[in-house]
Amino acid sequence: MTQMSPTQEMAPITQSPLGLAARAGRVQAKISELLSPLALFALRLPVAAVFWRSGRTRVEGWNIFEISESQAFLFEYEFGLPFPVLMAHLTAMAEHILPVLLLLGLFTRLGALGMLTMTAVIQLFVYPDAWLNAHMFWAAILFAVVVLGPGKISLDHLIGRWFASEWRL
Repeated sequence: MTQMSPTQEMAPITQSPLGLAARAGRVQAKISELLSPLALFALRLPVAAVFWRSGRTRVEGWNIFEISESQAFLFEYEFGLPFPVLMAHLTAMAEHILPVLLLLGLFTRLGALGMLTMTAVIQLFVYPDAWLNAHMFWAAILFAVVVLGPGKISLDHLIGRWFASEWRL
């Protein structure tokens, strides 16, 4: 019987660096698989909350089609936007509808693209000094949602699965 050296005795217990790297890669992939849906959902929440809260300041009560009196004034004299009454109405509706779509994960990419467009308009024409304080973060989050989609915690995902099963895609 041949005698084993201490290194040979340890060989079955330890793995090669490549084996450890492969195992670490599998663990990381499993963690990503489990947490990605939650991360994509969590990514949608803060921007939806900001836009929703802004929308609530534009109306009195729950009628999103009736802006408060101050909004037309604000859009005309402070923001200096063309068609101030129309813009105030469209903004109030968008700031109520798009965050709900984003939160539910319904038409998510379209809703995020709408909010990204609003962020660009706000940055360029309304508050050009707010890039580092707010708009940069909104734009980064919304761009990620447009590119990555809503993930599994969304109505888009459920509807996609239903269509795939109905049409055998």
